[in-house]
Amino acid sequence: MKIIAGALKGRTLKTVTGPGYRPAMGKVRESLFSLLEARGVVWAESIILDLFAGSGSLAFEAISRGAKKAYFIEKDSNAAKCIAKNAETLAITDKCNIIIDDAVKFAGKKPTEQVSVVFIDPPYAQNLLPQTLKNLIRREWLEPGAFVVAEVEKHLKIDTEAFEGLTLELDRNYGSTRIIIWYQE
Repeated sequence: MKIIAGALKGRTLKTVTGPGYRPAMGKVRESLFSLLEARGVVWAESIILDLFAGSGSLAFEAISRGAKKAYFIEKDSNAAKCIAKNAETLAITDKCNIIIDDAVKFAGKKPTEQVSVVFIDPPYAQNLLPQTLKNLIRREWLEPGAFVVAEVEKHLKIDTEAFEGLTLELDRNYGSTRIIIWYQE
């Protein structure tokens, strides 16, 4: 998988394989980042939280585009090692905080700093998105004007308007993938 744009454009990311891992496809990532930029995301001012990070492709893409730093939250130690190796290969370890933890539980912890953009890409068919969102809101992870992006299965049943403080910006399908974007007021 290659980084699409920015300072690291064209660089290759190693990925992990196994049940539940599906790195964001290039076309979906490209569209997603265009959607965020059109809504005013300024990467150079952004701190990223990548929950259920997997290969970390979304946070690496944000760093390539200028994000100050990213927190990669992944409970699988092999995936976390892969993220660390990619950060080292890309020479951006100073911008990467890799944490081995359950993403839902991590979102329920008090943050050390608020974040600008959150990527949530939970394993399909486990219904982890609602509790993750509730934890982020309850623990005040989001700075004013932050965006929350979820990449979920196309047919996930979720009330996208049910999360206090978040305004639905977009709910769109890309093949079997559904992208939902909320804005923190």
